[in-house]
Order: sequence, then C-alpha cells, then structure tokens
Amino acid sequence: MPSDISAISVSRRRRVPVWPVPLVWTLVLGLWGLSRQDSVWRDEAATWQVAGRSASEIWAMLGNVDAVHGLYYLLMHGLFEVFGASTTTLRLPSVLAFSASAACVALIGERLAGFWAGLGGGLALGLLPAVQFYLQEGRPYALVAAGAAFSTLLLVSLLERGPGRRVWPRWAAYGTAVLVCALLNWLSLLVLPAHAATLGWARAGRGVWLRWAAYASGAVAGALPLILFSRGQSDQVSWIPPLTWHMLIGPGILLVVGGLGAWAERAGGAGRSGLPVAAVGLPLLAVPQLGLIGLSLVQPLFLDRYVLFSMVGLALLIGAALGSAVRSCAPRFPRAAGLVVPGVVGVSLLALLPVELGKRAPASRIDDVLAVAGEVARLKQDGDAVLFVPAARRDTALVSPGAFTGLSDVALAESPVASATLKGEEAEPARIRAALLGQRRVLLVTDAAKVAKSPSAERDRAKAAVLREHFAVVADRQVRGRRVTVYERRA
Repeated sequence: MPSDISAISVSRRRRVPVWPVPLVWTLVLGLWGLSRQDSVWRDEAATWQVAGRSASEIWAMLGNVDAVHGLYYLLMHGLFEVFGASTTTLRLPSVLAFSASAACVALIGERLAGFWAGLGGGLALGLLPAVQFYLQEGRPYALVAAGAAFSTLLLVSLLERGPGRRVWPRWAAYGTAVLVCALLNWLSLLVLPAHAATLGWARAGRGVWLRWAAYASGAVAGALPLILFSRGQSDQVSWIPPLTWHMLIGPGILLVVGGLGAWAERAGGAGRSGLPVAAVGLPLLAVPQLGLIGLSLVQPLFLDRYVLFSMVGLALLIGAALGSAVRSCAPRFPRAAGLVVPGVVGVSLLALLPVELGKRAPASRIDDVLAVAGEVARLKQDGDAVLFVPAARRDTALVSPGAFTGLSDVALAESPVASATLKGEEAEPARIRAALLGQRRVLLVTDAAKVAKSPSAERDRAKAAVLREHFAVVADRQVRGRRVTVYERRA
C-alpha cells in the first residue's frame, strides 16, 4: 500500500509544475520591506541620479565614467520614465530577476534530480544571505544572476536533448543570454568556463562542444568592445583593496558547503537524469569564485557582488542535497518524506530571520542619502552655501534636489549633467576658498565620523582649512552614515 501511495504522489507531482512556487516565494521575500524605511544608499543613488537623465545625457556620461553599467542605466532610465522615480521602481527589477532565477533553479533541479531537488533549490536561493542583500538592490547584479541562471537552464536542456536539427534556436538564446549578462557586467563571462567544466563532466560530444564554442565566442566578441573601453575607466575600481587571506574565508565556506551538497547528492543515489546536479552546480559555484580570485592577483577586483550569479550553483547543490534526503527517507518513512523540504526551508527561514530583518534595515548599508537630505532641509536657511566632502557626496542633492532649494553649491564649477560625470566638476582650490570667504553660513555634507576618511583631494583639504580657520560650528547632525554640519562665519 505505501508503494501505491508513493507512486500516486509522484504521478501527481509530475503534473504539477515546480517553478511557480519558488518564483512566488522569492517574489514575496523581495517585496517584504522593499523600501527599507525609505532609505537609499550611495550605490543606489548613482543609479537613481543617472536614470533621471535623458538617454543622450547618459550616453555622453558613459564616455567618461561607468561604461560598464551603461545598459543597466539605460534600462532604468526607461523604467523611471514610465513608472516614475521611487524606491519601488529602483528595486523591483532586482526582485523580479531573482524570482526568475529561482524558477530556473527549480527547473534545472527537477530536470536532473526530480521534483524535490528542484523545489528545494528554488526555495533555497532566496534565503541565501548574499541573495537577501542584493534581492532589494537598485544595481544590476540580480539581473546578471537571472541571465546566468537562464543560460545554465538552456545548456542543461541542450545536453539532455542531444544532437538534432532544431537546436540552433536554443543555442542562439544561450549566446544572447550570455552576451546580455556581459553587457550588464562583463565579469559575468566567468560563467563560460563554468559551463565548459559542465560539458567536460558530462562528456559532451564533439558537436556540442563546437556549437558551445561558437556561440560562447560570439558572446565574448560582442562584449569585447565594452571590455576594452571600460578598461580605460579602471580608476573607478582603484578603491578595491588588494586580495588578502581573510577575504578568502567567505568563498572558502561557500565551496565547502557546495562540496557537501555534491557529496550528499552522490550519497543519496542518482536522480532522474544521467547528468548529476553537481556537474552543473559545483562548477557554477566554484569556477567564477576561483576565476575572480585569479584576476584579483593581477588587479584588485575581488568583490562578491561581481560573481553573485555563482549563488545559483550553490542553490542547485542545496536542492540536490535535499532531494537526496527525501529519497533516503522515502523507503522507511514515505509519509514524512514529503515534509523534509518544507520543514528544512521553514526552519531555515526562522533561523535566518535576524539576517533577513537586518538586510531590510537602513543600517544594512553604509549610508542613506535620503535621510541626510531631510536633515539639510531642516537646518538650511535661504542664502546658505553648501559643500560636499568628498565631492561624491553631492549625490544627496542629485537624488533629493528639493531639499537643497535655496542653497548655493559654491564649489561646483560645472554640473554633473553638463560635465557628463557622476559628481560634477569642482572649481580650483583658490576659487573655492574665495567663494567660501564671502559666505555667512555654510552647510557641510560629508560622511559620519565612524566611516569618514581624511580628505585626500586638494580641493577637499582647502574646504576643510577655510572652515576651520574662519567658521565656527553651530549645529551638527549625524544620521545613517552621513553628516551635516552647519558653520557660521566668525566675527
């Protein structure tokens, strides 16, 4: 009798698609606390202020800075034009992208190891701490993860389908997905050596290798102009510190967890397919991480968000482990087997609740440009001057221009739009000094004391010197990583 019940439940599961549940689950996780208490931090502020420009202004800016994010900025410009500028418009694309990624993970897991592996992997993706952070982030990394997940799903389907006449549309879709990801962030091309490792693990035939090489080469060729051009803007990443041993702790833990998932899949027996999930998930997790480490030995580039798409591989391995647990449990406890995945996911949700709440709080980011704009609006008086140290903190005024109405940006020589830059062009130190000496009150917008660095630019040192010598502090507010200090001219 138990075997009959098991067969009936398997038959029912085969008629029920697995992907909608992880998609809706991840969507709910993403919409929960989406506004982060109406906070926007500096990276998202860059997206916000660039998306508010016209397409021609964005194109002009890309010639000077941030070319690597050009496609993303143009996409967000279109969304801001249609739906208006808001935290929802800013972050919803990331929520939808990770929801699509979860659906792809579920489909891959189901193809290779059955229903429970697909369901477990799809649900696990949205709970990973790194995904929790970028699930609600107005930057392109979630979109890259969705493209990597989709291209991996296409590759798996092509490996299962085998040679045939009508495979070229899928190969074309594969190449297009890889290319779009590269145009969003060209470090996503590290997905290609991961896929090559999968082909090697699967012992793919010569025809598959040739097709993969052709479409992969096409994607690389399409992204090559962007890669070469953006290398000329490498000063943008000059702030990334050199690789150190403690920076490898996170990737090391991920690889250990991924290895355990691969071992659990093997110990639990084969799934539905001859290709194990580990052949797809382990390279997708390990190769981009190791590849970025290798690149960082040449030029410091190691930031986990650049290979965020590798979390798709980790989710696949977690799903495979859960599927193996269900298969191991089913012969002895057939009724309890169906509770393994929901139970583990529920316990994980509760265990990670502090992390999940933390990622949705303004304090999870280094600063909040909207909060400090509110302080400026409360402290300002008409005719006051305003200074930004460093100049990049001008993002507060660019995102919330209404809060700075009536203030004179005395250091600014050319606006960000006119100069086709992110922060504008400031005057020479002597002109800034002369302009400040003609002011009665000055509002200084800078970083909070706990995150502030000593001024490195000559202009910023000149600003600090004039304020120190000729002005006195009459008010000082620090809020969410930013600081507003009001200075009045000494008699």
